[in-house]
Amino acid sequence: MSSIIRASKLGYDYYRYTDENEEPELNRAIDQVSLDVKEGQFIAVLGHNGSGKSTLAKHINALLVPTEGTMWVDSIDTAQEEELWKVRQKAGMVFQNPDNQIIGTVVEEDVGFGPENMGIPTDDIWKRVDESLAAVGMLSYRKHSPNKLSGGQKQRVAIAGVVAMHPKCIILDEPTAMLDPNGRKEVLKTIRELNEQEGVTVILITHYMEEVTLADYVYVMDSGKIVMGGTPREIFSQVDTLKSYRLDVPQVTLLAHELKQEGVDIPDGILTIDELVNALC
Repeated sequence: MSSIIRASKLGYDYYRYTDENEEPELNRAIDQVSLDVKEGQFIAVLGHNGSGKSTLAKHINALLVPTEGTMWVDSIDTAQEEELWKVRQKAGMVFQNPDNQIIGTVVEEDVGFGPENMGIPTDDIWKRVDESLAAVGMLSYRKHSPNKLSGGQKQRVAIAGVVAMHPKCIILDEPTAMLDPNGRKEVLKTIRELNEQEGVTVILITHYMEEVTLADYVYVMDSGKIVMGGTPREIFSQVDTLKSYRLDVPQVTLLAHELKQEGVDIPDGILTIDELVNALC
């Protein structure tokens, strides 16, 4: 598999202004980050607030450019300003609040907005709208007003708007953070199907541990650095290390960990209730 997202010794600094009479303070949000994401992978990036994960996401979509090091999207250096439009066509971004991303008064018009700006012929735009809404399970809502949709439905429309641009990669920056449990479940199901059925590379920025279990590979960030990397099972086998980075693990993983500490013979990295039941049986 070829690389779709690659970073080498990525660094990003910004100035924090605390008082108008004081000199601004230079802060490092990303510090020597290197990663390599292959086409078709489902990647989760995990970290507590302020760890740098959202800043990393914005580099993939070229909303930010590196202070040092390099970010490549499908072999394009994101720091090349003349290539900005190409980068954003290849790597689409879905934000935490769908209201910040939905601009149309009718669902199908909103989803068609991106392809229209790309200069796609009208017939092809409507074909993309149909395909994208079907992919996220929102085809029957095409004539609805986005304002009358639930939070989970709005987020699926926002995802459809990105999918309609046919990106190779979708970056989702905490897309379920503002949703209720049902909305989170809807959106996660959509994300997984896009990855498995459509072959879209997914990079999910999250702080919900249960969402991480869906990924092929997990990066853990702390203080702007990547401090852990591995499969969900490998990551969640290290409960104490995760706690040192102020992170939790799925409840069933924690229960299994505590049972093992009490002498119960079960494997590390239990991810689901079924796995725990089978291990105990």
